[in-house]
Amino acid sequence: MTTSDLYAKHVLPTYGRFPLVPVRGSGCRLWDETGKSYLDFCMGIAVCSLGHCHPRLVEAIRHQAGELMHVSNLYQHPLQAELAEEINEHHVRLAGKVFFSNSGAEANDGLIKAARRFGLKRPQPDGSQRYEVLTFLQSFHGRTLGSMAATGQAKIQEGFDPLLPGFRHLPFNDIAALEAAIRPETAAILLEPIQGEGGVNCATPEFIRAVAGICEKHDLLLFFDEVQAGFGRCGDAMAWRMIAPEIEPDGISWAKGMGGGVPIGAFWLSDRAIDHDGAAVSSLLGPGSHGSTYGGNPLVCAASLAVLQEIREKELPMNAILQEVRIRETVRSWKLPVITEVRGQGLLLGIALDPARIPAPEGKTPALVVVNKLMERGLIVPPAGPNTFRLLPPLNVTDDEVDEAMAIIHSVLEGLGIGG
Repeated sequence: MTTSDLYAKHVLPTYGRFPLVPVRGSGCRLWDETGKSYLDFCMGIAVCSLGHCHPRLVEAIRHQAGELMHVSNLYQHPLQAELAEEINEHHVRLAGKVFFSNSGAEANDGLIKAARRFGLKRPQPDGSQRYEVLTFLQSFHGRTLGSMAATGQAKIQEGFDPLLPGFRHLPFNDIAALEAAIRPETAAILLEPIQGEGGVNCATPEFIRAVAGICEKHDLLLFFDEVQAGFGRCGDAMAWRMIAPEIEPDGISWAKGMGGGVPIGAFWLSDRAIDHDGAAVSSLLGPGSHGSTYGGNPLVCAASLAVLQEIREKELPMNAILQEVRIRETVRSWKLPVITEVRGQGLLLGIALDPARIPAPEGKTPALVVVNKLMERGLIVPPAGPNTFRLLPPLNVTDDEVDEAMAIIHSVLEGLGIGG
């Protein structure tokens, strides 16, 4: 039986999968079962920060697999402590503490639990608990029941009622709407500095600063979801610093690029004091309040430590900035009306398309038409909504690889007869 046959017989059809069967990867290249080579600008949707099978990551996994793969979180192991130190000292660069999970959805669930504990510790004037978390339209925070309820996209939530209560979804970058939305039960605001799945939409500096000011005014926690944007992809270790560098959040969630391909996520809580006794945000989740069987085990911590150290030591966020400049200049030089804009930061970029210029058959969006054509030509990119596709190459992508990808994109758009 073919791989597709085995999927049809044995795997739940929860994904609309492309007709591609990858079997090997190296750097920016991926090969399918027929031996065809692709330039991969999807990277597992911003997961493989160093490309496929980076030697430092492979060696870290190989070595640790021979030493110790898993122990319970009832015990301490050095790599989890070292990884938390790496994150705090070199990436967040603020005082706080880290919890390790297996995914970004789980990390966001942890932030939601912290918000509810905060609302219990600092209740409404009448003594009742605050519990509400405000999020934004076109956001994506995961597919667990909690993170799905936080997500501001109805299509993600369809068929799963009743959703977990305690969330409202507001217009993104709308300061007035946010100011008007605060209620006595509101406890926290959660936002992506750059919305990835929702279309690569950037928060403005004015909006992030306003969110921070509203949080301070109303005693709310400020959470950033950097699951897709974090750890160098947007040009800084933390994506929010590319937009409003002076802001200090109370919590951050991560996953994807922090492991280079191994399943690891994390959330961070600040050591900022939240009462007159000096209790910190990071004290909200104490023993017995949260847990994970596999989260932060020795194998994934060894892998993540190798990835984050490589990103930092090789200054790969700077390469993300330089390649963004080259990509934007190249697109600008094409003068193709089908491209309405390039959104995003660093190497989390979205190329927005004019749907009127792309003939799309029924059941396919303009973005899917272009993504499939690019794949036929040997370039893998993911869509981001109906009219946008993303460029998510590894942070160590070279000039030649970017040039090759841009040539394919230009050729495909012209070949569709939509260049002029």
